[in-house]
Amino acid sequence: MADLWEVADEEKLGELLIYTSGQLLDDAPGGATKVNKILYYSEFSHIRTYGVPITGVAYQKLPNGPAPRQLLPVRDRLIANGDAVLRDDQYFGKPLHRLVPLRPQRIDALSPEELATVDQVISAMWGMTAGQVSAMSHRELGWNMVDEGEDIPLSTAYLPRRAVMSELAKQRARELAASLSGRT
Repeated sequence: MADLWEVADEEKLGELLIYTSGQLLDDAPGGATKVNKILYYSEFSHIRTYGVPITGVAYQKLPNGPAPRQLLPVRDRLIANGDAVLRDDQYFGKPLHRLVPLRPQRIDALSPEELATVDQVISAMWGMTAGQVSAMSHRELGWNMVDEGEDIPLSTAYLPRRAVMSELAKQRARELAASLSGRT
């Protein structure tokens, strides 16, 4: 599915993952689900503010909300390369999978504007649980307009952030996203 931006930068996604995970080390509920939502909101917020994504990777609809389609392969590469480890923690008796960076994010990987966007999203979600950030993401039009497993078009960043979605509204949102991505 083509979108406004054709270039997905998995290396940059890895650096974004290192940075975000590192920032969340002191956030008790800062596990994998929350990281996914921070990546999603950072990417889509950056599009709204600057007109371009941070990484351009595809985000898919999953039951707990959006997540980068290439997250697991990128995370697994970071672990295999010794850049991070996956630690199993608990938060109030519930399992929490936390990526722990073993190195800092490459200084040149993210622009000051990209880092500021990510920091703003982290600050807004600080202390929120996986359930809270998942529920918030389930109100996003882009997440609501696609079926589970499908990509959320990056162009949906320009759609209103929250609304009640009827089937007619979902169809219109798909048409609008298609027109914004250059598909006819």
